[in-house]
Amino acid sequence: MSPTSEQAAAYPTVAAYTLPAPGRFSRLVLKVAERSPAWAAPAAVATCFAGAVGYVMVADPTTSGAFSAPTCLLKLTTGLDCPGCGGTRAFWYLLHGNLPQAARNHALFVFAVPFLLYMYVAWSAKLLFKRDVLPALRLSPLTLSAFLGAWFVFSVLRDLPWAPFTWFYV
Repeated sequence: MSPTSEQAAAYPTVAAYTLPAPGRFSRLVLKVAERSPAWAAPAAVATCFAGAVGYVMVADPTTSGAFSAPTCLLKLTTGLDCPGCGGTRAFWYLLHGNLPQAARNHALFVFAVPFLLYMYVAWSAKLLFKRDVLPALRLSPLTLSAFLGAWFVFSVLRDLPWAPFTWFYV
């Protein structure tokens, strides 16, 4: 049944949503993004990573005393370990080649590092060489959910004050 002119007049068509014109700042960001070379994004990530390495090497998070103020806002306000607690110490131990102590401080971080490094290298190579040099690591939603679930369980268990969960506390 095709609509008659009376039915069409009763239900006027609504114009599709049109995006507003970008503002001055949005135009600037888009112009910079269009003109930036392919190596800019991987270089920016590598620069941030180098800054993190420099901070960890200078600060040495493993030597904080018993009466030092915690640097984590969640730990400072609640006294509980956050999901990333121990990650900076684990990173410091990884940089120094001490894998067992790194895993003792944050096992899931140590597990995730090789995957994150591979994903960064594959992404950077694809942007730089304009083709798939390395196969992309495709994580299914089930895999990501399982990892995040394990991270959540790990975070809860490490805050429990009785054995055998005290092993998780660092």
